[in-house]
Amino acid sequence: MLELLVLACLLAVAHSLQGADVVLSCSFIEEGGGMMGGSLFTRTPATLVLRDLPMSSDLSPETITPYNPPDEPKADDLIFEVVVSSVEIPEAESLLHADCNEQEVVCELSRYVPRGTEPDALPAHFVGSIQIEGGGVGLTLVLQTISNEKAESSTPPLMQSKLQLPLSQWGTLLTDAVFVVFSLSPSLAAPIGVDARLDCGYRQKDTSPERSVGLEWRWQHKGNGRRILDMRTQGVETDGGTEVQVEREGVSADSTLLIRDGNASLTMKTLKVSDEGTYICTISSGAFQTQQIVQLQITQPPRVFLSEKKVVFQDESPQKLSCHCERYYPLDVHVEWLSQPPSETESISLTEKASLSSHRQHNDGTFSLSSFLFVRPSDHPPGTTFTCRVSHFALQTPSDVTLTVETPEPEGTKIGAEDHICEELKR
Repeated sequence: MLELLVLACLLAVAHSLQGADVVLSCSFIEEGGGMMGGSLFTRTPATLVLRDLPMSSDLSPETITPYNPPDEPKADDLIFEVVVSSVEIPEAESLLHADCNEQEVVCELSRYVPRGTEPDALPAHFVGSIQIEGGGVGLTLVLQTISNEKAESSTPPLMQSKLQLPLSQWGTLLTDAVFVVFSLSPSLAAPIGVDARLDCGYRQKDTSPERSVGLEWRWQHKGNGRRILDMRTQGVETDGGTEVQVEREGVSADSTLLIRDGNASLTMKTLKVSDEGTYICTISSGAFQTQQIVQLQITQPPRVFLSEKKVVFQDESPQKLSCHCERYYPLDVHVEWLSQPPSETESISLTEKASLSSHRQHNDGTFSLSSFLFVRPSDHPPGTTFTCRVSHFALQTPSDVTLTVETPEPEGTKIGAEDHICEELKR
């Protein structure tokens, strides 16, 4: 899986209400060119044109126009024109709306060699990776070149200078999408203890009910990695059965859905902090094998509370306030202290006067932390409200806990009460 990311610029245009063209600015990535025998990746600007993607009927024809190829075809241009009618591209409309939603699209193209074929065999194959950043579908497409059989000219076709493959009469490399691996949710955040579903699926051209499909899920995190699930299953009309190896308790995939619907999703029971990481869904079918990445982030909001039940200054001695944040994940947490005198409408920050304990990590991987603040009666009269405010990734809004300075009981009241008790004892 290539790791170089190139920000793509999206232009979405359409022929009609039934189908639209999506044009992506990509990079064509090749390996080689390193010094001293080393290997480097080289990038060449390329264009990916997805033709006639099915769209909803609410598209406005006044705001979209069809893709127009260059007026003069050039041998150096890398324009991959993709026919997608053979294979369904899930959530294709999200590509059309990504630019309007200010979402960046990452697009990469490279050569691909199907299993059992030679690198220079024809038809040629390429793999395209499309990711919508900030949420959206992730796609990996295997493209297969097709000949322009409708060309009637006796003139030899223009050859693409880098690929040495014939171009169409309008200067594009005609291809067909023959295999697609996708995730509708390539990024997922979930709390500890719940069950999660990591979405992955595939579509393939010209499949048969007897085909065998391989599915592997791998986990990677901070330099560590291992296989989570490995499945080999035969078609629904064969008696080959299914072989499954599971190396994490509570994970499963449905072999029937894998064959029948192309559903390769992974179910994980009772998430733990140690489940966080990058999951690689690899699907093998026939001559093709590609993958899709799903990021899983574990979250747990902190439980926030104060040790003190109330604040009463009996003398001029300072009092210590303790705010505790318990069992949260991930590590980063922000604690603020605020005070609001009874005569003021705005709060005053006391955070710089507070101190923090060190982070404490529990056996389940969560963290705890405490913050301490010393307050003096001369600065905080009765009626003053103290607030400990905690911000954390797992909290949609900060969590506040408050205390109000109470008026101490008069000394005479205390003496009177003690005298009353003594009188009762004398009786």
